[in-house]
Amino acid sequence: MDLAAGVSDGVDLLDVDGALEELARLHPRQARVVELRFFGGLENGEVAECLGISDDTVMRDWRMARAWLFARLRA
Repeated sequence: MDLAAGVSDGVDLLDVDGALEELARLHPRQARVVELRFFGGLENGEVAECLGISDDTVMRDWRMARAWLFARLRA
């Protein structure tokens, strides 16, 4: 499931915002990856360059953040 699909499937945007704020408190870099990829439309390489991390780290952060957000939004 894609993050965009989860958001468009009846999830309240205020809930998404709250979950992203909570993620930012727990894992700031993961939240920033979500912001840059999902809201900023950047590709992995662009996110990596922006944050000064590797492409592999971007992918790990993206997978972890996406899983955390799905779990949080379903709760």
